[in-house]
Amino acid sequence: EKNVCHIFTILGASGDLAKKKIYPTIWWLFRDGLLPKNVVFVGYARSNLTKDQLQLRCEPYMKVTPEQQRLYDQFWSANVYVAGSYTSKSDFDVLNEKIKNNEPVGGKSNRVFYLALPPSVFQYVTTNLRQSCMSPSGWTRVIVEKPFGKDAESSQKLTDHLASLFKEDQIYRIDHYLGKEMVQNLMILRFGNTIFSPTWNRLYIASVQIIFKEPFGTQGRGGYFDQFGIIRDVMQNHLLQILSLVAMEKPASIHPDDIRNEKVKVLKCIKPVKMEDVVLGQYFANLNSVGESSQGYLDDPTVPKDSITPTYCTSILRISNERWEGVPFILRCGKALNDRKAEIRIQYQDIPGDIFDGKCKRNELVIRVQPGEAVYVKMMTKTPGMTFDMEETELDLTYGSRYKNVKLPDAYERLILDVFCGSQMHFVRSDELAEAWRIFTPVLHEIESKRIKPIPYIYGSRGPIEGDNMAKLGNYKYYGSYKWVEPSAL
Repeated sequence: EKNVCHIFTILGASGDLAKKKIYPTIWWLFRDGLLPKNVVFVGYARSNLTKDQLQLRCEPYMKVTPEQQRLYDQFWSANVYVAGSYTSKSDFDVLNEKIKNNEPVGGKSNRVFYLALPPSVFQYVTTNLRQSCMSPSGWTRVIVEKPFGKDAESSQKLTDHLASLFKEDQIYRIDHYLGKEMVQNLMILRFGNTIFSPTWNRLYIASVQIIFKEPFGTQGRGGYFDQFGIIRDVMQNHLLQILSLVAMEKPASIHPDDIRNEKVKVLKCIKPVKMEDVVLGQYFANLNSVGESSQGYLDDPTVPKDSITPTYCTSILRISNERWEGVPFILRCGKALNDRKAEIRIQYQDIPGDIFDGKCKRNELVIRVQPGEAVYVKMMTKTPGMTFDMEETELDLTYGSRYKNVKLPDAYERLILDVFCGSQMHFVRSDELAEAWRIFTPVLHEIESKRIKPIPYIYGSRGPIEGDNMAKLGNYKYYGSYKWVEPSAL
């Protein structure tokens, strides 16, 4: 519709998230022709910048090829920058006037506001948006970035505040892991394949592991990280969202609310995590290396020298329902580890009535979220040749070889496009958020009130050995004999 205008406003436009993620994402969507034709981008922040200075800041992250230069210039000509305070209503009145100046007179206009902001100004900004910047002729949608509070109480306060200003269908709580290809694929794998669906329960599955590993430390952002720690930063949101998709019952349909209803149902079946089911770690310097790995967490000048903030956590969650009773869900995440990896490992039970003298290893369905998206099943097969030996191999779907020429969109691309389309399927609803905090708040409070010290682990290691022991207690068997062969090498 020619007379429908869309205004996409980034609050916090001069910050790291905006320049590294949001501006590149809206440029890629603009470049690929996926956004509405009549769209204007408004940047708002406290920094006194010109639009050209903002463009210069974003330049290293935009991935522009020479043949795209003309289109790239068109993109920036559709941009506006406004400097102002986050707490002043009069500054938001000015922002509203700038937005109105880019809207057709008498036409319909829809508005999206992306809050790439620190928690300290969140309440001021949302209140000012509600009072000054709502669309008078179309819809208004607000994208909210984590952290969604620090515990159950602060999160509920935030939820109540948002609910007093906006309807739930106007609020898009973004968790970028829900935009990743393999996380979105979980629904199809589970409910679109007869081979998996009947065995997706306690009778066949021994344990489920959800893993997030980063090979780097806090990279100079330790002071910010220290306010939250790895449980709040990764486990309570990204990993628990994946768990809910792995463990939920089949929804009535693929309607967003039907899916989110089932996610909430399964989260309600999880009891709060206890301290005995948690291993905490904090990395220290690898003195045999150079660069960042020669600096431990406490060596970061922005981190308090007596900090007990964990940079690693393994935790076992248990779901009390008919499908999953007795199946441990092992969540593992950490910084400064030996690998970059995010994956789901569904390990099946031992073979009943084994006739092969204990040589069979457990089957395992592995869904690799990053890097190099893949789904593979570890299975036993006869070793080729004259002997009647057996070995582990895999049924493999590696996206890089099967879908060589397919461009997988960035998670933020999918999610921002979903906001324009009005789909909340891959966004976090307020009751999901409340359940997630219910599960983790007691253990977080215990760690902080008792000042429980994390176990030291060396930068670049697998993390504390106690984490591996916890996974063993969670009925996960690690054999160490499986060798992954890159598909390109076959």
